[in-house]
Amino acid sequence: MSAPKQQTMKPQTAARKLGVLLDATPEEFRGRDISREEFNELQSNPPEWLTELRRNGPHPRQEVARRLRVSTSGLARGGLTQPLTTEQIKALLEEMPAWLESERATAARVRAEEARLRGRADEQPSD
Repeated sequence: MSAPKQQTMKPQTAARKLGVLLDATPEEFRGRDISREEFNELQSNPPEWLTELRRNGPHPRQEVARRLRVSTSGLARGGLTQPLTTEQIKALLEEMPAWLESERATAARVRAEEARLRGRADEQPSD
């Protein structure tokens, strides 16, 4: 009986799950598939390069959107299509351009409506 095949994921998938931009990772990470055990180790005991990327970026769009508290569509409407560093994100938050203020208000309204609908669904008796 042969040993079970080890689960692996493509570097793009691993980078997305780790919340980092693939192009900013070291070549040894990008150049091969990542085993489940390696991925778990990266999550539980991140190496310096991963800690640094998470702290300073460049960050992928989803992380930029999360830090700015807008949707990824809101980023596109605001003209942001490139990854940003933590410093660039902080500068945007300090500057608070009109598009960012508007997108944050829109995202807040969407979150409030989703919470209202969840609350309504929770109140409904189940059959």
